[in-house]
Amino acid sequence: MLYFIATPIGNLSDISLRALETLKSVDLIACEDTRHSLKLLSHFEIKKPLIVYHKFNEKKQAETLIQELKNGKNIAVISDAGTPVISDPGNVLTKMLCEEGIEYTVIPGATAFVSALILSGLDASRFTFIGFLPEKTKDRENLLKQYKNNSETLIFYSAPHDVNNDLKTLYSVLGDREVALVKEITKMHETTYRFTLSNAKIEEPKGEFVIVVEGAKETANEFNSLTEKEHIDLYLSRGLSKKEAIKKVAEERGVSKNSLYKYTIED
Repeated sequence: MLYFIATPIGNLSDISLRALETLKSVDLIACEDTRHSLKLLSHFEIKKPLIVYHKFNEKKQAETLIQELKNGKNIAVISDAGTPVISDPGNVLTKMLCEEGIEYTVIPGATAFVSALILSGLDASRFTFIGFLPEKTKDRENLLKQYKNNSETLIFYSAPHDVNNDLKTLYSVLGDREVALVKEITKMHETTYRFTLSNAKIEEPKGEFVIVVEGAKETANEFNSLTEKEHIDLYLSRGLSKKEAIKKVAEERGVSKNSLYKYTIED
């Protein structure tokens, strides 16, 4: 059997009894970084053979793990923190296991975005977890445009060196909304920052961040059938000035005014 095991995201006391029992029982543990995982395993006096399994060798090592399973081994897969597969290696392996008809299971536990959603104070009844934004600006904007009119809360992961740039991109595409940034979840210095996207900035960011963004206002969805240019032209035809039309459309679509000016420039 192969077990995907959630590990603590900061506080070692958050590991479950079932996770510890399973880690002690398996023949092999696959982990992202042996140095990092050894700290956890040593703390609980667990000594097992380790295999490095990260995003750069995922396919090759997935084949190795499947062969070990076929040889009768019990295997645990862990990530550096939280639940494997969720913005961590493992998706390639789950796909291959399904293709091979090999059963696997999950030992549940900590997942950063769930804790962050609760700490944010934003609507938790409906949400979409998106994870890390792409590196290229165009790819980031294209991805966000798919969600900008969605009314559910949006959740992202962000590295400390990316967080302020991510916030700028979110504002440029989604417009001004409530946002919460949560870091050091379950640790001594757990912190939640609350802003609106227009003034969101972290001074000297340290640690991994979860960004939780308010969903689009329901009124924005009334104009889903119109393109941004058609929406502006609608108000221009009603006698509004370009400035007034852009302001109204920005409010109704939940986007920044700057992103709309290009539609009023005549060829």
